[in-house]
Amino acid sequence: MRFPFVSTLFCFLLALFSLPSLAQFRVEVSGVGLTQVPITVAPFKGQATAIAKISEIVQADLERSGQFRAVAATHGALDEVSLPDLSVFRRAGSDAVVSGSVSTLADGRVDVRFRLWDVVKEQDLGGQSFAVSAADARLAAHRVADYVYEKLTGDKGAFSTRIAYVTKSGPRYQLWVADADGENAQSALASPEPIISPAWSPDGNQLAYVSFESRKPVIYVHNVSSGKRRLIANFKGSNSAPAWSPDGKTLAVTLSRDGGSQLFLLSATGGEPRRLIQSNSIDTEPVFSPDGRSIYFVSDRGGSPQIYKVGVNGLGVERVTFTGAYNISPSISQDGRWMAYISRTGGAFRLHLLDIDSGNVRVLSDTAADESPSFAPNSKMVVYATQSQGREALMTTTLDGKVKARLNGQNGDIREPHWGPFLN
Repeated sequence: MRFPFVSTLFCFLLALFSLPSLAQFRVEVSGVGLTQVPITVAPFKGQATAIAKISEIVQADLERSGQFRAVAATHGALDEVSLPDLSVFRRAGSDAVVSGSVSTLADGRVDVRFRLWDVVKEQDLGGQSFAVSAADARLAAHRVADYVYEKLTGDKGAFSTRIAYVTKSGPRYQLWVADADGENAQSALASPEPIISPAWSPDGNQLAYVSFESRKPVIYVHNVSSGKRRLIANFKGSNSAPAWSPDGKTLAVTLSRDGGSQLFLLSATGGEPRRLIQSNSIDTEPVFSPDGRSIYFVSDRGGSPQIYKVGVNGLGVERVTFTGAYNISPSISQDGRWMAYISRTGGAFRLHLLDIDSGNVRVLSDTAADESPSFAPNSKMVVYATQSQGREALMTTTLDGKVKARLNGQNGDIREPHWGPFLN
């Protein structure tokens, strides 16, 4: 495992970033879900000369979700105003068809239009159009996928959201913000010193993270749009593991100002922190429950790292994990049903999923060096970092573990992904 318990704070990260990184990823989807909607995403009219192949992005998004299976169907050119012969797609095995067009407007913007058809019921399920800058063509494709996903599953799509992650290339550390499929990565911060623990604010406008640029771990909050940032925690000792409250007003942090690693609550504007728990143990990796009433965290108070829960008033500490002797890195789904975490099993560090109500645990991966799980804002997928076939990688997985997508850097050392919220 690349991040043992104590090193989740910051310590061993320095030696673990070793390979050069690339900002772009290639998506490789593997696995078959138990129930998938067979769908045809026809090539969009005009996309051959467009900056982005919209239909290919839409199809990749839908396949990565595990809810859809792509079906090729031979048909003439289709756009959003075409009335398709649905019998052709029915014979090919499709339950739904997406068609559309891409064109360039006089002002240089890209106009993306589409329509969704239910083949089984022979119904027009509507469509939309997006006039965006050329730089946002991929975002328009993700919004198409969001629409299709919601219409056909009833759940909100999360393809147009963003992820943050950290890389190291030579002596240079970088904090990246990318599309949810790992593409279109933009550097938010570069530093010769480590950057760790990025965490999105609930409104998606800010990232909290830990920087070592002052030769000690301190916490910043960074405005993603403007690039401006403010120092939030620079107390004696280490300042690490920031986590936002659901209302965005408070950060839970790990500080060693009083000796040992302890949990504190701190205003998102800074100020004097309030200690959450009086403990002689190492308490770290806090994360708020979606309702803001509780904080999950990792502690060795029982002799080995386990995940616990405590009220935001510091009362009622409860142990949450009972399977396995070494459990770290909790992430709570937005619907409050699931906790993803990393458990050491037979020397392998693997992604696990806990049903919070029943206590049932499921192993989601077969790799041995998983870390830093983070839920999609619709609670349907998890992104995590791992090593696969001897290479660093970001992966997404469905909650049943059956469909995974590798967001593949050619030579990249990619760490600590965090999935951002829905954007208004």
